[in-house]
Amino acid sequence: MAAYIFRRILLMIPTLVGIMLVTFTVTQFVPGGPVERMLAEMKGHSAGMGGEVRAARTSDLYQGARGLDEERVAQLKKLYGFDRPPMTRFVTMMKNYFLFDFGESYYHHRSVASLVISKLPVSMSLGLWSFLIVYGACIPLGIAKAVRDGSRFDVITSTAILIGYAIPGFVLAILLIVLFGGGSFWSIFPLRGLVSDNWHELGLFSKIFDYLWHMVLPIISSAVGSLAVMTLLTKNSFLEEIRKQYVITARAKGLSENRVLYRHVFRNAIIPIITGFPGSFITAFFTGSLLIETIFSLDGMGLLAYESIMNRDYPVVLGTLYFFTIIGLISRLLTDLSYVMVDPRITFEGIESH
Repeated sequence: MAAYIFRRILLMIPTLVGIMLVTFTVTQFVPGGPVERMLAEMKGHSAGMGGEVRAARTSDLYQGARGLDEERVAQLKKLYGFDRPPMTRFVTMMKNYFLFDFGESYYHHRSVASLVISKLPVSMSLGLWSFLIVYGACIPLGIAKAVRDGSRFDVITSTAILIGYAIPGFVLAILLIVLFGGGSFWSIFPLRGLVSDNWHELGLFSKIFDYLWHMVLPIISSAVGSLAVMTLLTKNSFLEEIRKQYVITARAKGLSENRVLYRHVFRNAIIPIITGFPGSFITAFFTGSLLIETIFSLDGMGLLAYESIMNRDYPVVLGTLYFFTIIGLISRLLTDLSYVMVDPRITFEGIESH
C-alpha cells in the first residue's frame, strides 16, 4: 500500500503542473487582462469594466488627455508582474504555489488564501449538508425501491425523483422563494444570507436554529437534483446483487429476507456507493454553486470564481485552481484506496492495471 500511495503522489506532481501550465497558457491569450483593464479605467472607461482602481498606486501614471506613454505602460506592467517572460512568471508562480503562497488578488486587493477562507463557510454549508441529505436519503430509498422493484411505490418514487432531477436547481430555488420566501404566498423562510443580521446577539441554540433556518431553501435547491442519480445507483446495485445465484441459494437454505438482504446482499451492493464516499465528502466542503449563491445572496466560492474570471483576477483563478486540483487528486486517491479496503477481492496491482 505504501509503495502504491508513493507512486500515486509522484504522479500527482506532473498532473498538477500540466493542468496549471495549460490554464496559464490560456490566460496569456485571453483579451482584456488586468493591464488592459487598468488602462481602460485610467482612460475613463471604467463603467463597462467593473472593479476598483488602486488610485494611490497608479495616479502618477495617468497623463490625462495626452494618454499613456510607453514608460508609464511599462510601469503598469511591472506593477502586475507582466514585465517578465511568461515562462519565467510561470516558474515563479509554481514555486510560490508549492509553498501555498497564492499571491494577492488584483480585484479584491487582499491575499488569495484569506479570500478563499472567507468564502468557505457558505460553500461548506451548502456542500456538506447537501452531501449528508443525499447519502442519508438515497441509500435507504434505493434499497426500498430495489426490494419493491416494479411496485406502485417504486413507480411513484421514481417519477418524483426524476421530476426533481429534471428541474434545474436555480428554477427550483426561484419557485421556493416565490412560495415560501415571501414572494407571492408565504413568508416562512429567510430570503437571503447565511445568518440573520443580529446573529451575534443570539444565544447558542438560537444561533444554531437561525443558521439552519437560513439553509433550508438553498440546501433543498442544491440537493434535489442529486437525489435521482444516487437513488437509482443504489437501487440498480442492489437489484444486481439480489438476482445473483448466492442469494437464491441463501433463500433456499431458509434464511429470512432481512437476513439475506442485510447480511449478504448489503455488503456487496454497497461497494459502488461507499467507494465514492471519501471523494464526495472532501469535495463537499469546497464546492460552490454560482446560481444558488446568487439567488439566495450567499457569498461563496461559486460567486468568487465567477467574479475572478470576469475581472481577469488571475491570482484567484490560478490559485483556487491549484488548490482544488490538489483536492481532486487526493479525492481520487482516497477513492481507489477505499475500493481495496471495502472489497478484499481488489488489489493494488489490479487498480494499477486499469
